[in-house]
Amino acid sequence: MRQSAVRRFTAEYRTDTPFVASPRPRLSWDTATDSPDWQQDHAELRLTRGGTVESAVHDGAESVLVNWPFTAIAAGEQVDVAVRVTGNDGGTTDWSAPLTLVGGYLDREWLAEAVGLPPAAGKATPLGQPGQLRHEFTVREGLVKATLFATAHGVYQAEINGTEVDDHVLKPGWTAYADRLNHETTNVTALLTPGANAIGVWLAGGWFTEKYGFHGFAKPFYGGQPAVKVELVLEYADGTRQTVASTPDWRTTTAGPLVSSGIYAGESFDARRVEAGWSAPGFEDAHWLPAAAAGGDWAAATPAVAPPVRRIEELAVAEVLTTPSGATVLDFGQNLVGRLRIRIRVSGEAGHQITLRHAEVLENGELSLRPLRQAAATDRYVLSGTGEETWEPRFTFHGFRYAQVDNWPGELDPAAITAVVIHNDMRRTGWFNCSDPLLNRLHENALWGMRGNFLALPTDCPQRDERLGWTGDIQVFSPTASFLYDSLGFLSSWLEDLAIEQGHRDGIVPIIVPSVLGMLESPVAAWGDAATVVPWVLFERFGDHVLLERQYPSMRGWADALLRVRDDSGLWQGQMQLGDWLDPAAPPDKPGAARTHGDIVASAYLFRSLDLVARAAAVLGEDTDHGTYAALAEEVREAFLAEYVTPAGRMVSDAQTAYSLALMFGISTAPAQRQALGDRLAELARLGGYRIATGFVGTPIIADALTVTGHLDAAERLLTQTECPSWLYPVTQGATTIWERWDSILEDGSVNPGEMTSFNHYALGAIADWMHRTVAGLAPAAPGYRRLRIAPRPLRSLQHAETSHETPYGPARVAWTRDGNRIRVEATVPPGTTAVVSLPDGSEEFAVGSGLHRWDVPDPARAEAPEAVALDTPLARIMDDPQAYTAVWQAIDAHDPAGAAAFRKDTTWYRQTTLDQSLIFTQPAVKQAIAAALAALNDQRRPSRNP
Repeated sequence: MRQSAVRRFTAEYRTDTPFVASPRPRLSWDTATDSPDWQQDHAELRLTRGGTVESAVHDGAESVLVNWPFTAIAAGEQVDVAVRVTGNDGGTTDWSAPLTLVGGYLDREWLAEAVGLPPAAGKATPLGQPGQLRHEFTVREGLVKATLFATAHGVYQAEINGTEVDDHVLKPGWTAYADRLNHETTNVTALLTPGANAIGVWLAGGWFTEKYGFHGFAKPFYGGQPAVKVELVLEYADGTRQTVASTPDWRTTTAGPLVSSGIYAGESFDARRVEAGWSAPGFEDAHWLPAAAAGGDWAAATPAVAPPVRRIEELAVAEVLTTPSGATVLDFGQNLVGRLRIRIRVSGEAGHQITLRHAEVLENGELSLRPLRQAAATDRYVLSGTGEETWEPRFTFHGFRYAQVDNWPGELDPAAITAVVIHNDMRRTGWFNCSDPLLNRLHENALWGMRGNFLALPTDCPQRDERLGWTGDIQVFSPTASFLYDSLGFLSSWLEDLAIEQGHRDGIVPIIVPSVLGMLESPVAAWGDAATVVPWVLFERFGDHVLLERQYPSMRGWADALLRVRDDSGLWQGQMQLGDWLDPAAPPDKPGAARTHGDIVASAYLFRSLDLVARAAAVLGEDTDHGTYAALAEEVREAFLAEYVTPAGRMVSDAQTAYSLALMFGISTAPAQRQALGDRLAELARLGGYRIATGFVGTPIIADALTVTGHLDAAERLLTQTECPSWLYPVTQGATTIWERWDSILEDGSVNPGEMTSFNHYALGAIADWMHRTVAGLAPAAPGYRRLRIAPRPLRSLQHAETSHETPYGPARVAWTRDGNRIRVEATVPPGTTAVVSLPDGSEEFAVGSGLHRWDVPDPARAEAPEAVALDTPLARIMDDPQAYTAVWQAIDAHDPAGAAAFRKDTTWYRQTTLDQSLIFTQPAVKQAIAAALAALNDQRRPSRNP
């Protein structure tokens, strides 16, 4: 008898708490079974509510984000729901373990008042002054449940009777504060006892009081001081309720141990000022002051749908370094985002101050602080002198691999300092591995880049005076993010803010969300297009029809804003653009000066957004909109091809990003033209020595553009290139995250002198999505992976590759291995799904059902005897023969290292120019060495002859 069981049963979007943000949360489940070609026939759902059992039958195969079939969950109500599934094999699973859900919202206006800290006596209150609040209250006998609701203009943590209420960090995160606040809902019943109780709140400014801006023009945007709303609802066995809510009667102090706190500056803590028992009943707070009523309007607070920020991992010190100046620097071996936890095990003198400075890299053996710009990224701890002490900053975070420790008391034991990694606690869902350790490290760098920048919102960097929600970065990275982690709830929350900010600008999406810079308020291509691209990607990867419907007005609003800026040609031209940002050819001080003209980028994205709105309209049944936007997209397509593409298949900007846009956005559709564009793209890649020649816009799509036009080998050469600029150059330089610039560290080991140099910027790590879909071969073929595409394309340089992904229907996996002149492919298709299979031998595609599948096919890249090479060999053939290319430059390097570097960097690899012609100014002895090296290579590669 075949065995089946419900594997996962969840409610949208969070799985870390029973509290749900919707009265009718959609349900998802997946089934584990050993029955092949399994499909769900129907599911039964059972709800237990206050001793009453309700049931519902869900017919059909869908098991992801299924509409709630029962009456709504009331605020505070607890229900248990279970599911069992019957498959097409006739078998029925057991009932799943019950899923407990609680309405995590208030069904009334908040009773809590917004309260803050009192102004400093006799002096100006520092911006974002941190402090503490407390309140005592009485709990009657018969308490059944206690639920805490809290939100803030700033960041907070609550304690009840001396215990923190949860393990969250930097609550409630960062949203468009004026329009939307998140609140957490926490069950604190276990922390309360009959009689006297107390609640305490740590409070700091966080993002709310931070200064935003660049080049000395930073200023506060939201407010000068933090404030909090707290509401504790107590429910008793007799059916009565009691509400403890924040009011100006609460007591506060700014004289506590939290001296100062800032996202960019860091935190200062004076342990001498700790008052034991401050959040417990009976504490003498006569010297504390009444809370200050916080002015201003507060947006309605709604339950958070993104998983909270938590402490995710801890890293020990990898190495203790002594810098040339004599400072002690700790290397944690990984560029990370978080803070340090210190443990002082010897009794230090009271008042002794330890200083912790953070940086991503070293320069000349010292912390490289210049890339931080105005971010001090410094924490300070003043010892209490009372014995062993442990401290971790509470309301700040840093991007760092290295930390300088100044003034440690006594001898520093590296075990006394731990790096604590923090980010939103999303579920990991994607993995990749192959036979090339450099590519594995590249993938790991993309993963760590996401971890460091998915903190409250999708940021551009986590270390300098920025850390903003740049829309262009997540626009290109969202497919990778959706594979590596279950980022649906996280990005769904951020998209709400995007739509809010857009609504204030007549459809225009700002370049950062939340918008705090007040710059570039006109439409910006590839950045504002996050409004259309990210919802569509989430629909493709998670199948969330409701999210697509919610964001559809935002998608359409952006498209309409672009239609208003079209010129008479029907294209988007003549406006300031960021363009193909950070093309490596752009000067350090002009990162937007790319090889591909900004008008081409803008017009391509005009087509892209119109096309996506038309697609979304079709999915949502908006037939009139579908016809309108599809026709508009067609107009832009025709205008783009007429303006930018020659009849011979050349583009006006003869640059790699331009060709990639025309191909991957589907602007060019005629097969002959697409092939011509792809051929020219491959030629440009080779002419540049397979070094990267694209920026933020082109880099995520160039490998796909080469692959779909039959140039997988060129895509491979780009991917595996180690010379600068390339994806692997940073890896060879010891990078453990994705850099902002291809040359954030120059080849001489110095830090790029530009004002904009980050070592943790995930955008260029978007290549990982191609590695998943093409190198290993796993992609969605229908929304939410209801149908998979299994299409591995083995790279010549690899012996094996595999990827696995927790799809909404369960785990999927594709792996391939070379075995002689054969490729062995293994794939796991989750129950309830099907897959279309395209094997690497070029055979006809076919469909399979769920289960484990294995295939064995001829290797399409089986080795053929390479042609002989010599001085009269064309440059193109030398570049397309990695062994010959290496032999040539190494021969030059043996005589003239500078000449070898110039040869590698400056040669244009033409088809009609010979190697000898390119060496016209090379010394005869060097030419002879090159000729000898090539002859030796020919001999080495010549098939051995049997005697």
